[in-house]
Amino acid sequence: MSIPQDMTFEKALARLEKIVERMDSGEPSLEEALKLFGEGTELARYCSSVIEEAEGKLEALVEAKNGNDEVIPFEACDSGENDREDD
Repeated sequence: MSIPQDMTFEKALARLEKIVERMDSGEPSLEEALKLFGEGTELARYCSSVIEEAEGKLEALVEAKNGNDEVIPFEACDSGENDREDD
């Protein structure tokens, strides 16, 4: 299975949830389970890439140490690079 061009994150996530439910049920045959696993892996990779792309676009507005506002990349917010020192 390849991800359709019109696949949205929400549709991919919903399909991935259905696959997990089906696999958890224990009902699929080995052959079906392998197909579902392959599809689920592709969907998980797709969702992960969409999230990574969105994180790359996010910017956080923070108050800089000098009191001016500055825009920093999303990754810097999570790493603690721009943590303010409290006086």
